[in-house]
Amino acid sequence: MFTPKYPPQDTAPPITVTVPTTQAPAPVQPTAPVPAAPAASNRPTVQLTPGSALALAAGGGAVILVVGAVLVSMLLAVAITAASVAVCAVVLRSLLNAERNR
Repeated sequence: MFTPKYPPQDTAPPITVTVPTTQAPAPVQPTAPVPAAPAASNRPTVQLTPGSALALAAGGGAVILVVGAVLVSMLLAVAITAASVAVCAVVLRSLLNAERNR
């Protein structure tokens, strides 16, 4: 049950490496120009109306406000925790110093 299961070995043929020779390359023959791709594509286009653009902007603004509120609340929680730890450290230090002075 806990033994590893390995995939089967790759059955691809081994890769052969060819070393280039010092012979001069063959002259390049000029080729015909490649025709340009058609301008129209089959992908649907997104068209924004003024109302949908306004809704998109309002939704983005709402997301930014919510993320900002979450980040600020997390920062506030860290600051409160740090302050409480600092107060506890000061109290413990004063208690330990009071014990040593007796």
